[in-house]
Amino acid sequence: MLETKQPEQWVKPYGDTLGDGRVQLSFTLPVALDERAKEGAKRLAAQMGLDEPAVVHCEDMGQGFSFYVVYGQCKHQVDLNSYTVVKPEYEVMDKDGINALIAEKMKRRMVVVGACIETDAHTVGIDAIMNMKGYNGHKGLESYHEIRAINLGAQVDSEDLVTRAIEENADVILVSQVVTQKNIHLDNLTKLADLLEAEGLRDKVILVVGGPRISHELAKELGYDAGFGVKSYAEDVASFAIHEWIKRH
Repeated sequence: MLETKQPEQWVKPYGDTLGDGRVQLSFTLPVALDERAKEGAKRLAAQMGLDEPAVVHCEDMGQGFSFYVVYGQCKHQVDLNSYTVVKPEYEVMDKDGINALIAEKMKRRMVVVGACIETDAHTVGIDAIMNMKGYNGHKGLESYHEIRAINLGAQVDSEDLVTRAIEENADVILVSQVVTQKNIHLDNLTKLADLLEAEGLRDKVILVVGGPRISHELAKELGYDAGFGVKSYAEDVASFAIHEWIKRH
């Protein structure tokens, strides 16, 4: 059977009218705020490919730094059907469906141990997925009666996370990485995966990572089973976890 190519679907940003390419860009410069710095911010935006750039907001941040918001028109467009996106393949279910499937297939509660590891002190991501109240109207894993959710919090050493996962006989290890300066999240995530390999546990647990700069493709490259970025909720993680558990067993 011949594969049929999807028709082209070209898109570009818009602000006032469709196709005008209007975008907003913000950045910091390592110089004090003055007219020369404002002009430099505008010229930088032009070099990035924006037509008619304008600095619409700027602030002096002190100690030789300044912040800028620039408007401009993007020249470029992209064909949405010219590429594929790597993402985990599973059926997203609601909480009741997930609980029912866990009870039917596992015949016990699923154990999920989660943490922000190493130097990451931001609990917003792990709490959104794990805590009872969840986030944005989506209840967290603690509210699922067929899941035992153990949230270790922030700045947890990878060694301690692995030890706790062994003690709890965890089915799933869930890691949140919000801090990404100088790509420290890559080092942290690699360390955890290597520790699990060294302990002979990597194939025995479902390893999941989430965060604002996490993609499924990146997670797979780092040795994880799935990666979840922004707009991911507890039901996304739980649906993947139970489907992955069923696939393995």
